[in-house]
Amino acid sequence: MRLQNRFQFQYKNSFFSYIILLVCFQFLYSCKETNTNQEIAKNQTQPNIIYILADDLGYGDLSVYGQEKFKTPNIDKLASEGMLFTQHYSGSTVCAPSRSTLMTGQHTGHTPIRGNKEINPEGQHPIADEVVTVAEVLQKQGYTTGVFGKWGLGYPGSEGAPNKQGFDTFYGFNCQRLGHNYYPYHLWDNEEKVILEGNTGTQENVYAPIKIHEETLKFIEDNKNTPFFAYVASIIPHAELKVPEKYLEKFRGSVEPEKNYKGCDEDCAGYKNGSYGSQPEAHAAFAAMVYLLDEQVGEIVAKLEALGLAENTIIIFTSDNGPHKEGGADPEYFNSNGKFRGYKRDLYEGGIRVPMIASWPSKIKKGTTSNHVSAFWDVLPTFAELTNAKIPQDIDGISFLPTLLNKPQATHEFLYWEFHGSKSAQATIINGKWKVLRKVKDKEFLPFEVYDLTIDPEENNDIATQNPEIIKNALKIFETESVPSPIKQFRFSE
Repeated sequence: MRLQNRFQFQYKNSFFSYIILLVCFQFLYSCKETNTNQEIAKNQTQPNIIYILADDLGYGDLSVYGQEKFKTPNIDKLASEGMLFTQHYSGSTVCAPSRSTLMTGQHTGHTPIRGNKEINPEGQHPIADEVVTVAEVLQKQGYTTGVFGKWGLGYPGSEGAPNKQGFDTFYGFNCQRLGHNYYPYHLWDNEEKVILEGNTGTQENVYAPIKIHEETLKFIEDNKNTPFFAYVASIIPHAELKVPEKYLEKFRGSVEPEKNYKGCDEDCAGYKNGSYGSQPEAHAAFAAMVYLLDEQVGEIVAKLEALGLAENTIIIFTSDNGPHKEGGADPEYFNSNGKFRGYKRDLYEGGIRVPMIASWPSKIKKGTTSNHVSAFWDVLPTFAELTNAKIPQDIDGISFLPTLLNKPQATHEFLYWEFHGSKSAQATIINGKWKVLRKVKDKEFLPFEVYDLTIDPEENNDIATQNPEIIKNALKIFETESVPSPIKQFRFSE
């Protein structure tokens, strides 16, 4: 009996010793891995770049910009640890042209894509092969490049497809119309169509933004040893308003009165093909979607920290245009455009002034705010200067890197937009404090509108009749900056 007890005692001691050694080994391995990651980050001179582009997120849809119906703590934290911009502008007021200016550094008087143009059965009109994109600029500097989310600048196999425009990796929606639906039948992995079996028929088991986010984190993990550029083009919170139940329940009953939207369901021809599904809890769904987007931003930051990459990674967060009103969205309820007039498809401030936050722990001073006037076409020259790349000559952008680093900053003489919708067209310039807007309806130019943004950023008081000289000067810019697009649909005269 005594011998048996002794054996049990020795066995237990051996077992516990094994456990202790195993824990110590795991601890030492973890420390070694952490030290290795930190050493990689220390030796990497080129900064990693992550550009997060929300879809139809308004200026007022983040709590750091004044949203009161819900909170966005992770994005707010980016601002508290970096720089918040108060006068940053999207490339356009709808998806494709806005992304075209982002990729090319050209405003919409020069880039051919000046509106949304569908290509059947899937995709949009492609940007040209000869165009130099920001991804191609960074590739030449040794960056591994990836785009995750919505593309919208060239149908599968076209010259505008992401893998032919400087991206090593693409995962998500090629087509922005199909990007309307959150439980799609397929996504794209580079040039391979990935069928989502869990979404067959009326099933809703694979939520695309979560699947795409997983691929984003994997890209960061896989490229931790080399400089990378991750263009995270989320489809949130673009309509339709759908989100997994575990997120929806967080806001159920907290954003009353609720809004019921009847959309296109399984008995509808456009079901999962661009039409928006029904949502009886539209307010809760919208808040939940932005909550999920905020959570994903936090997970990206956490991944960088775990890999020891956070200090040497610049993150920019923004939106492609102002808030939409489709699919049950209620921007008036959420005050999504803040104090500004207009929504998506307008060239008023609410349609093009967007949030932008930049965080770079080792370089950008914490908790700073900038009123520097900038736009999407400034991103390419900013990233080029950041990486010591050659800046293409035929662009309209000015690098805002000096602003990020608290150095003297060059400014735009003016900013220019034009937008061609299905039945009308618009153009606007911002020239100092003056904003001049002109519209075309039935191929006829309507009277100019003039606003003084320093005293009337809400654009409530049109002072065109009092300022003929401002209009005269603006007309010269309109005439010189609008180069006829090779795409017939995007010409004022057509």
